[in-house]
Order: sequence, then structure tokens, then C-alpha cells
Amino acid sequence: MGNRLFQEARKAVLQVKQAASGQADIELDRAIAIAKNALSSAYAHSNTAEKAQLRQFQAELDQFTP
Repeated sequence: MGNRLFQEARKAVLQVKQAASGQADIELDRAIAIAKNALSSAYAHSNTAEKAQLRQFQAELDQFTP
């Protein structure tokens, strides 16, 4: 089935990208806050391979934060 928290983190980062391009009905700051929280929760409950991917998601998210 997979790690639910990991899936939520991936979805949250995608939502940030969509918000940044105007394709989502959510403010960018709100989407970023949700994604940060999702990444943090997922990282705490992930295996080594998932953590590597979560670090990539974090790097993507960092492009949208000052």
C-alpha cells in the first residue's frame, strides 16, 4: 500500500508547484506551510529510500521559499 505520509508529502509539494503557477485554488504561502508540515511528518516515519526522495521534495520546495 505504501507510506501514507510519504504520499501526502509528495501531493503537498505538487500543490505548491500548482499554486506557484496559478493552477491551484490555494495561496502559495498556505500551500508551502502545508508541504513543510507534511514533509516533516513523513520524514519521521519513512525508510531510508523514502527519506532520500523526501530530501528531493524538500529541495523542490526550497525553490519557492526565501
